[in-house]
Amino acid sequence: MAFTATALTPTVSIVIPAWNEEETIAACLVAAVTQTVAAYEIIVVDNRSTDATAEVVRTVQAAYPHAPIIYLSQDAEQGLVPTRNFGFDRAQGDVIGRIDADSILEPNWVEVVGRAFADPLVSAATGPVLYYDMPLQRFGLRTDNRIRIAMLRLTREYHFLFGSNMAIRRTAWQDIRLRVCRDLDDELHEDIDISVHLAQREHLVAYVSDMVSGMSARRLEDSPRDYAYYAMRFERTYARHGIRNPALRAPMLVFLAIYPVLKTVRAMQNRRLAAANLAAGA
Repeated sequence: MAFTATALTPTVSIVIPAWNEEETIAACLVAAVTQTVAAYEIIVVDNRSTDATAEVVRTVQAAYPHAPIIYLSQDAEQGLVPTRNFGFDRAQGDVIGRIDADSILEPNWVEVVGRAFADPLVSAATGPVLYYDMPLQRFGLRTDNRIRIAMLRLTREYHFLFGSNMAIRRTAWQDIRLRVCRDLDDELHEDIDISVHLAQREHLVAYVSDMVSGMSARRLEDSPRDYAYYAMRFERTYARHGIRNPALRAPMLVFLAIYPVLKTVRAMQNRRLAAANLAAGA
């Protein structure tokens, strides 16, 4: 059973942009509901889904009738940024958590976020991720955490957010709301764009090692060309803002460097799963 946050602890809203996520949204919501400290609200923003995303959300709402799951539709524009903004603008918690529809939060995520934002100087926070559909998940988590800490040391005072696992104080969001890029051509990293605008307004971004969110490694199934285009969003985002600090390219270089190894591991795992399923059906 989740415990209600105290009056001294900031309330946490969770915003989940979704587009055709019928296969992942149920697990995402159940993890968000079954927290050691309850979220103030869990907002799913459906962006023109053509699958059963809405029906799945309603099924989870019925299974957890006392959970603060809110389903909203954002049909005016297609895209992550307007969908994210729609949810952020309607969130009522002191802190707005942002995850993906395939994220699976660790059970203490809301509790950890609340503790991080008990420091009034913290405007935003981010943490490592656990790839739940890859082998050696906990080893991967420790490695991911070490890599992110190393990258933060390189970038020094500049801390970037990771969109699948981030939170921002609602007052900080209101401060940068009219400054963030709309990215109509879908060429940027929306989380890095938020990070840039927070830095420009001198908002403190904290890195919290025990603020852990699980995410899928399904992007590894992209072609090398598509993956490289995705990774190069770092370069395009910084270029859009006239930022030329070489250290800030570290995440992009890391993602490009580890892609061949992780893609091979992913392919091997998929083959093992296919063989196991074939054997089970025989």
